[in-house]
Amino acid sequence: MGLTEASRTAIEAVFREEHGLVLAGLIRFTGDIQLAEDSLQDACVAALGAWEGGIPDQPAAWLTTAAKRKAIDRIRRARTLRAKYETIAHDLTDVEEDDMDPEAIEDERLRLIFTCCHPAIAPDARVALTLRTVCGLTTPEIASAFLISEPTMAQRIVRAKRKIADAGIPYRVPDRDELPDRLDAVLSVIYLIFNEGYSASSGDELIRSSLTAEAIRLCTVVDTLLPERAEVLGLLALMHLHDARTPARRDEFGDPILLPDQNRELWDHERIADGLMLLDRALDLEQPGPYQIQAAIAALHDMAPGTDATDWDQIVVLYGSLRRYLDTPTVQLNEAVAIAMAGDRREALRRIDALEGLAQYPYLHAARASLLADEGDTEGAEAAYLAAIDLTASAPERRLLMRKLGSLRDGEGG
Repeated sequence: MGLTEASRTAIEAVFREEHGLVLAGLIRFTGDIQLAEDSLQDACVAALGAWEGGIPDQPAAWLTTAAKRKAIDRIRRARTLRAKYETIAHDLTDVEEDDMDPEAIEDERLRLIFTCCHPAIAPDARVALTLRTVCGLTTPEIASAFLISEPTMAQRIVRAKRKIADAGIPYRVPDRDELPDRLDAVLSVIYLIFNEGYSASSGDELIRSSLTAEAIRLCTVVDTLLPERAEVLGLLALMHLHDARTPARRDEFGDPILLPDQNRELWDHERIADGLMLLDRALDLEQPGPYQIQAAIAALHDMAPGTDATDWDQIVVLYGSLRRYLDTPTVQLNEAVAIAMAGDRREALRRIDALEGLAQYPYLHAARASLLADEGDTEGAEAAYLAAIDLTASAPERRLLMRKLGSLRDGEGG
């Protein structure tokens, strides 16, 4: 009878949730990223038919078992890989869904992150490949996060996969003396995983809680592997301080509620306390870095009783410090917004108009629209809102921008 639209949507949601976990285990099983991805895709297609009667209790186990068998079939068909097939086929004997060991699987993603962050892989490709394989983000989503074109990102990911295969890079957590060389890349990946979960770049959901939780878990594991590293603690603090606001970030329709309008009583104040404690531990190590600075900015927001009571002057100072480590256009944009909140909208607009490299970044146009509306430039604000709406792939954020545009047209400001 076929799948209903509701059933297909539910199954696709399961695919997204389980993708990273299953793929990480498959890569360890096959030793080949492309083979693992192809086999998982085959298993997902099979699941669409097999799950017509309902999603199994252990969908990750079902997909893993099915994908392993698909991998065996692919290897069998490739006669030149006959020896590899026999080895893997032997390992697969009597595999059943209930044989899956969740604790054994749980750190597969960490192994995969360290593999993707091997020094032999170009730095920009490390993060992209990890987001693709560990988190299951699509190439367009990753391209959006990097503010580059989709074809460029696709080529970057292909080159990274080829490098792993050609160089025979092992799939493992490196020895302790190798960990520091990969730490920066690993933290970058975890940060981007969290960002995609905290504010999804596309789709119908504003927040992907599975990604934010996974980022925090992975960072906690890294802290165990490399204890008392200031930037690891700083990133953990940053994620806790941001994630604590999640209960107040969506309205009844799932659309975003911006920081000034959030009910701060709904924030998770225990999580805020945890974040502040982690930040204090990081600062005590006297090894400053960008994650600690961003955590300090988040802390000022979380400790303030409201937007008007926030220490915006201190936040501007902190953004100036952050730019000594991370002088990117997005950091400059955030600094400009803080300058506006501190009372100098014209200087903020001047800085935003001078920014380069963010023409396709919707948040730039949204910020500019809000400032122009405050300055009474309704025509300019309307044009900026339309640009932001056109560039926004997230349905909830697009609806918010359209409401702001409607309010502007009705004479209620932006």
